[in-house]
Amino acid sequence: MPRISSKHQVTLPVEMLELAGLRAGDEVTFEADGPDRIVVRRTPPEPHRALGVFDGLYEPGYLERLRSQERA
Repeated sequence: MPRISSKHQVTLPVEMLELAGLRAGDEVTFEADGPDRIVVRRTPPEPHRALGVFDGLYEPGYLERLRSQERA
């Protein structure tokens, strides 16, 4: 039986996570839903968080050079 630790942490049983479709690395939110009940939900992906993920992938000016070649 899981218990709340002195650091206020709880280990969730693998079976419950699998039934809920949750995996290691998923971002979740918690919501108190009355006495004796906490709801854990996967946080929906936020598209704006992906912006900038490719920054620095190409050297400065590389994409502009490719575009100018397409127009030629």
